[in-house]
Amino acid sequence: MRDISMERVNETRKRILEIIESPTLTHEQKLTNLAGQADSLMEVLDLPEGLDELLNVGIDKQCICDLSEGHAPVRPRYIAPDYAKFMKEGCEFLQLPAPADLYEALNGLLIFYKHVPSVTNYPVYVGQLDELLEPFIDTVDEEQAKKLLRMFMIHVDRTVLDSFSHANIGPKPTKAGRLLLEAETELEHAVPNLTLKYEEGVTDDDFMLKAIDCALHSAKPSFANHKMFKSELTEQYVIASCYNGLPLGGGSYTLCRLILGNIAKRAKNIQDFKERELPYVMDIMARYMDARVRFEVEESGFFENHFLVKEGFIRRDRFTAMYGLVGLAECVNLLLEKEGKTGRFGHDEYANNLGVEIMNQIDAFNKQHEAPYCEVTGGHYLLHAQVGLAEDQHVTPGTRIPIGEEPQELIEHLQVINRFHKYFPSGTGDIFPIDLTVHRNPEFVLDIIKGAFRQDLRYLSFYSSDSDVIRVTGYLVKRSEMEKLDSGLAVLQNTTGLGLGASKNGHILERKIR
Repeated sequence: MRDISMERVNETRKRILEIIESPTLTHEQKLTNLAGQADSLMEVLDLPEGLDELLNVGIDKQCICDLSEGHAPVRPRYIAPDYAKFMKEGCEFLQLPAPADLYEALNGLLIFYKHVPSVTNYPVYVGQLDELLEPFIDTVDEEQAKKLLRMFMIHVDRTVLDSFSHANIGPKPTKAGRLLLEAETELEHAVPNLTLKYEEGVTDDDFMLKAIDCALHSAKPSFANHKMFKSELTEQYVIASCYNGLPLGGGSYTLCRLILGNIAKRAKNIQDFKERELPYVMDIMARYMDARVRFEVEESGFFENHFLVKEGFIRRDRFTAMYGLVGLAECVNLLLEKEGKTGRFGHDEYANNLGVEIMNQIDAFNKQHEAPYCEVTGGHYLLHAQVGLAEDQHVTPGTRIPIGEEPQELIEHLQVINRFHKYFPSGTGDIFPIDLTVHRNPEFVLDIIKGAFRQDLRYLSFYSSDSDVIRVTGYLVKRSEMEKLDSGLAVLQNTTGLGLGASKNGHILERKIR
């Protein structure tokens, strides 16, 4: 264990007092934040030399970010239990038999969720709800089923206080899926996040139009290219947290991100960036992640002791980790400036080609790096287009085009992002606010999804320009709740604060309306 400087201890004490005295944090939010501060004082990892100058510096110079995981990981960041196993067999540790009807199925899931850890302390995956509930949906009449599902979703929204929590439905239409969409259309909740796995020829148009109507009311579901995901991760995958494709019954040990724009600041020119700065930072982040993974598997005791593992709801060999990045746009634009060239990412062919070259280099490095305990993904990490943090300024999520610089025509926008979605099996996506007149023509959105997925775009999100629920980057918040928090009032969900920060620093309320 490494020694901690008194300066670091005093900084942590100051932050602890700020948390305790905060008028806008709920009791539960204070406990979560205090636990994070305690964890930040631990130094148990064998860290690579050079990490400190890339990680523990100001946001304008930081090249590697650990996304608030702390320095003593006690559990994997993202966990995706096999809830279908629970529905068939029950859970000995929770003293729950297999459910026999819809009442017991919903009650059992709500109990189970309280015991699924993650980096947020809430479950980031709450199940393929339509498939889980379809066997029980006809144990009551349809009106009663809809009422029970509505109560279930209200319970999740009020107790899983973080919209990184994510449910899946599709690709096959089901009665349970239809009733869930109807309930969410009425409720307009931010939690849980929701993705519909879409596959043309499997997901019928009527089901999709119902889902699009729901999205225009509540900013969910988003739409995942099921054919693309299953070709990379097999049928046994989930969409969790923001939009992360992960193995079912496993998850992700950790997620760190490269801040590409800040790496570009260190470089003299494009050649220096490619030959010296980017390889140097990529290597250090990969070895930092290696150390985190080894500690979780070899020392934390999680995989030996947790009931999820003991009863087979998750397996250690179903876990991988996510090699993330942000700021490709800022990176490309800055490198062009250093070369004395004009053009902007998203608009100029030379700039877009440079973005592809950078992604090819990152992809090649990741495929060459041997990652420990990642058998499920061939001994390598999965690339992830990270969605950003509330405090990010001039840092565009993943490989997106910066807000305010979107191409005039939607087809032009899609043609640019089409070049980048292929790199990210563990998640990327783009978000499009839609003019409220589309409520009268949801087929317009369906045509966009069909055409985009035929061109191997991975993940798309839509919401109405007048919706209270909006998608921030990969998670949802309510405009009304952000306004309450901004006025100094406490709010229920942790992610509202992240959304408020993103609205001020990331300008997420200024996206081009389509």
